[in-house]
Amino acid sequence: MTHDMPSGRHAVVIGGGLAGITAALTLADAGVRVTLLEGRPRLGGLAFSFQRGDLTVDNGQHVYLRCCTAYRWFLDRIEASSLAPLQDRLDVPVLDVARPEGRRLGRLRRDTLPVPLHLGRSLATYPHLSLADRARVGRAALALKGLDLADPTLDTQDFGSWLAAHGQSARAVEALWDLVGVATLNAVAGDASLGLAAMVFKTGLLSDPGAADIGWARVPLGELHDRLARKALDSAGVRTEVRTRVTSVSTSVNGGWGVQVPGEMIPADAVVLAVPQREAHGLLPAGALDEPGRLLRIGTAPILNIHVVYDRKVLGRPFFAALGTPVQWVFDRTDASGLTSGQYLALSQSAAQDEIDAPVAELRERYLPELERLLPRTRGAEVRDFFVTRERTATFAPTPGVGRLRPGAPTKASGLYLAGAWTATGWPATMESAVRSGVGAADAALGALGRPRDRLPEFFGEAA
Repeated sequence: MTHDMPSGRHAVVIGGGLAGITAALTLADAGVRVTLLEGRPRLGGLAFSFQRGDLTVDNGQHVYLRCCTAYRWFLDRIEASSLAPLQDRLDVPVLDVARPEGRRLGRLRRDTLPVPLHLGRSLATYPHLSLADRARVGRAALALKGLDLADPTLDTQDFGSWLAAHGQSARAVEALWDLVGVATLNAVAGDASLGLAAMVFKTGLLSDPGAADIGWARVPLGELHDRLARKALDSAGVRTEVRTRVTSVSTSVNGGWGVQVPGEMIPADAVVLAVPQREAHGLLPAGALDEPGRLLRIGTAPILNIHVVYDRKVLGRPFFAALGTPVQWVFDRTDASGLTSGQYLALSQSAAQDEIDAPVAELRERYLPELERLLPRTRGAEVRDFFVTRERTATFAPTPGVGRLRPGAPTKASGLYLAGAWTATGWPATMESAVRSGVGAADAALGALGRPRDRLPEFFGEAA
């Protein structure tokens, strides 16, 4: 690997997930020469694909919402928007199998009415809540809408206690608040910061009628976050090196930076560390942050993904959410995976602390009967394949107090910046947060490098 660079400003971005790709593209678009270093053989970070026989498998189901303006910009920037379209209108089928009368389908969907009336008809007829619960949900939503996201005390409280104080029953929490919150926050209400939960619900459900419309990739994630991202990086002039593990970052005698990889020290005027918080802690030089151990105090939370291939079609809709069962969300991944016969379902299980290390045989014994309860057509179907993917540190844990620990992009070391979904974006650990962090780090670096910042994406500068 050679790095004979022409003169001019040079930035090194460490980490090829969404935050790193975004930082690299933003810097390159502003005229900075960029080298992107990734230790793995692919780009995409924690949103990637792999081969299993003839199947192309995503490590987990990743969705975004219409309000995710940064991730939507990213899709546009890599020319992938058509491959991950949004619903025309929010519509979430919710199956409950715990009722004595058997499985029952409800729907959470919006009208074209203004906020908060856009969800009024859906909640009024939502069969998984009692009449009294529906009324109390409306009052809690209005109270949530009135919270000031800039109030730092929100981060010290847990969402579950706030919901209980606002009249929300255990059933309402299960059938509505956790249905949305667990998937977006990767924590149940009692374990989640009120600040982050309020941000999710205010932005997704109480800001604009279409804000919560759901989008997801109709192709493997690797097509977006690796192949098309790499094509965009190449077109922007970014030098991308995979299978290149950074071992240290240090200041150089001329006031710049040196990035050490096996066999070589790469010089840089600016460095963006776009890696998980624990890895960032290990690479940060002394004095770069006020509290050296703060990154280690940002906890992590797992996501478990269960993959089932049947010999026939058992589900007639693209996805659904479930109640009264350990199953949370189920997605049809048949077309995206390349499967030519049968059906491939992916179960996304967030906040999976209790199951993340469970043996595959145990998970199979637990979840196949649950799918039979939810989907009657599975009862006569043959299971052709059953496997599991585990992301033990999928996200940062959105616990009360985490907001104080999340650092901004600039560090106390001039020319060194942080990016990642775990940094202080105001968002939980989502693809949206990752992209926002990458643009934020690039913006800070451009200011220090004296480069123009007039080509930053339109979403940048929006209130979180």
